[in-house]
Amino acid sequence: MIEFRNVSKSFWTGTQRKVILDRASFRVELGNSLGILAANGTGKTTIINMMAGLEKPDEGSIRKTSRVSFPLGFMGGVVGRHSARENCRYIARLYGLDPDYVESFCRWVCGLGEYFDMPVATYSSGMRGRFSFSLLLSIEFDIYLIDEGMPASSDAEFNRKAGNILQERLKNSTVVIVSHSAKTLEKFCRSAAVLKDGRLHQFETLEEARRLYDYQS
Repeated sequence: MIEFRNVSKSFWTGTQRKVILDRASFRVELGNSLGILAANGTGKTTIINMMAGLEKPDEGSIRKTSRVSFPLGFMGGVVGRHSARENCRYIARLYGLDPDYVESFCRWVCGLGEYFDMPVATYSSGMRGRFSFSLLLSIEFDIYLIDEGMPASSDAEFNRKAGNILQERLKNSTVVIVSHSAKTLEKFCRSAAVLKDGRLHQFETLEEARRLYDYQS
């Protein structure tokens, strides 16, 4: 479970204060994946980062009683001068996992070939996306955090592998996904919420959330 209790978060843009959340309270229960619809620039990534513990609220509290993933695409724990192989083994040790397993899993999923043993800093954005997603999938969490869905990739084999593994994981875990597109949420969630002017409006169905989101857009 993830619970937000009267959470407020805002940023100073240089000309005004932009409110992301204003005394928001909500819960994400295990087994009930949640999609959050929000327009670009309204704070989607900030909410995901707060759930992961990467950002703190200005006011209120966030309580977690489950294993929550780092956000899909997050590269904060990856050292650019080290290879994917070295980074895999380092992350595995942080989570108390078998480094050999994590390395072999990521090597198979991301399909980088010889680049897997080269510095991550030399990768293209697509290669980094494939590596970060494979690293996320190598660790089993109760709740997976996804910002805007799977990373764009022209590699059909990677998309097939990663998509199948994620769908299998979601049979026994929960996902929180934020996006500006209701189409993206359809693959993962039945219930949804709309982020608007610092408030999170929750609905039982995605269709209800879509109606409010389309009306306000």
